[in-house]
Amino acid sequence: METIKTAVLGASGYTGIELLRLLFAHPAVEVSAITSRANAGQALSSVLPRFKGVEGADIEFIMPDMEAVVATGAQTAFLALPHGMAADYALPLLEKGLRVIDLSADFRLNDAAVYEEFYGQAHPAPEWLPKAVYGMPELYRDEIAASQLIASPGCYPTSIILPLVPLLRAGLLDTKSLVVSSLSGVSGAGRTASLPIIFSEVNESLRAYGLPKHRHLSEIEQELSLAAGEQVMITFTPHLVPVTRGIHSTITASLKGSFEEVTAALEAAYQDEPFVRLLGAGVAADTANVTRTNFVDVGWHHDQRTNRLVLTSAEDNLTKGASGQAVQSFNLLHDLPATTGLMNL
Repeated sequence: METIKTAVLGASGYTGIELLRLLFAHPAVEVSAITSRANAGQALSSVLPRFKGVEGADIEFIMPDMEAVVATGAQTAFLALPHGMAADYALPLLEKGLRVIDLSADFRLNDAAVYEEFYGQAHPAPEWLPKAVYGMPELYRDEIAASQLIASPGCYPTSIILPLVPLLRAGLLDTKSLVVSSLSGVSGAGRTASLPIIFSEVNESLRAYGLPKHRHLSEIEQELSLAAGEQVMITFTPHLVPVTRGIHSTITASLKGSFEEVTAALEAAYQDEPFVRLLGAGVAADTANVTRTNFVDVGWHHDQRTNRLVLTSAEDNLTKGASGQAVQSFNLLHDLPATTGLMNL
């Protein structure tokens, strides 16, 4: 298989490390550049010994100089950078003709005003928002394949949007009744040291955060509104739990259709999707079954007392919720089978 030279910017963070784990095992990828200000000039295997012995792992980190990245011959670049920073690196790469897969939130929203509302700053490149494609392969396969700029979704949004979109498109839910409670492993907070996420603070602890307006609400409500054909607002409560990886979401809503129609809509939407595993009616999702994989598991129950639907979903926040989903988009961009490099269990 012909290889595609690929760069990873921000390769020393959790999502960057996860990208490298997947890309070094990907038969169509040659990692040509990795960037990190803190580790520039050092070999990857010396900074991250987990990669010792892997072919290509002696590549050296370079400074995030876009001319240097382009000079390596990279055709595609993954941006595993903080929100608000990615756009500064995306633009020169796009101008050079590279295809860019951005794992930050910089290009996920269609409206620059919504970005400013939720992220507290003006959008750095609003002219690119109409050109970017929301990188959820199950929903936007053709658009991703034809795009130069992919805005890869966040971890919470993936666990919420995928179960709900088919049901909203079918008109099976009361859009004013949506309530979501999600739990995330600590790696979702990133690799930078911070007092609230050190072991002693997280261990034996369970707490809600980001209330009442977590920034991921912006992309969740955007995509749910597009699916429903009307403005959708939800109550969303994220929690931090003392595990490293994984997201579990419990979604409830009042049913407008029948419970049998829920099953039919989910099966029609995802029966041919390799990474959405439908557990069936009466089964609940469990993060233990998806850790370090690109699967998202979805189960559903009917609370007949209240006529509410209860959906549960589970995914690995670093894989399906970030880097694995980005590699799915990479496969689409390069006309590769969807599962290439991703069928690890």
